[in-house]
Amino acid sequence: MEHRFQPALYHRTFGSHEPVLHLGSGDRLITTTADALGQDATGERVTEPGNPLTGPFYIDGAEPRDTLAVSLERIEPNRDHGFTRSSIASNAVDPDYVPELPERTLVRWDVDTEGRTATLQIPGATPPQIELPLAPMLGCIGVAPDRGQAISTATSGPYGGNMDYRGFVTGVTAYLPVFVPGALLHVGDGHAVQGDGEIVGTGVEISMDVELTVNVISGKPIGWPRGETDEDIFTTGNARPLDQALQHATTEMLRWLLQDYGFDAAGANHLMGQAVRYEVGNVFDPAYTMVCKMPKRHLPPPTRTARPAAGT
Repeated sequence: MEHRFQPALYHRTFGSHEPVLHLGSGDRLITTTADALGQDATGERVTEPGNPLTGPFYIDGAEPRDTLAVSLERIEPNRDHGFTRSSIASNAVDPDYVPELPERTLVRWDVDTEGRTATLQIPGATPPQIELPLAPMLGCIGVAPDRGQAISTATSGPYGGNMDYRGFVTGVTAYLPVFVPGALLHVGDGHAVQGDGEIVGTGVEISMDVELTVNVISGKPIGWPRGETDEDIFTTGNARPLDQALQHATTEMLRWLLQDYGFDAAGANHLMGQAVRYEVGNVFDPAYTMVCKMPKRHLPPPTRTARPAAGT
């Protein structure tokens, strides 16, 4: 079944809020998100800033220790401009270099959805213009945490959250652990473009049109968010310091290879030691995000639940 939802209320925490809509496993959702400043597709501020979230969506049949598969079918900017900060965060450079960083201001980027570019004009700077190809993504995707927690959209954890990983794009299936009945899926914080690490504390912040399909994988618990593309599987770890985030992501990948791909401990360790790839999701938020990625070309067919097909 297909559902269309236009938000009128947004949340700035991932939590067990009153659901805005019920979805069945296999249902498709078409919706929109406001940008990190609380602005919608018209550029009007419709809610308070701070990564406001669309949702939560109650997924019928989802229970704790299940996994929610979210197939991201379309993530597309829905206006002609976005915003970034103008300076790299102080924690991303050597301490003695911090005084040389420019002032942190908010700057506007022009977004051309037909030409597929984001352009920044910088009068008096070198170069005076930066033009980048669009790579739309969701900075925030997650479910309600356990124990009745409501956790700020500034950060992330096992439930997902503000991971700011530039790999959550159209064509990816995200897998999220379920902690509460209905899972309570939240999405938001669209970026038209973002570099690895989100080192200025923003991507090109913009409102989005989002289309996705949800599927419940019953009786399959996972520890941390996972993802899958046609070419790779990946796991995320969210923590600070960065090495702890890497540990979470690495451990989750080992578990995935053992549980679903028929590896024993020795085989999984040998393969990961030589074939694993790491990416930095963010090094700005209270919890950093690390991503552990494994190319599918090194893997046998999965022995357990396969990636859900969109719309099924």
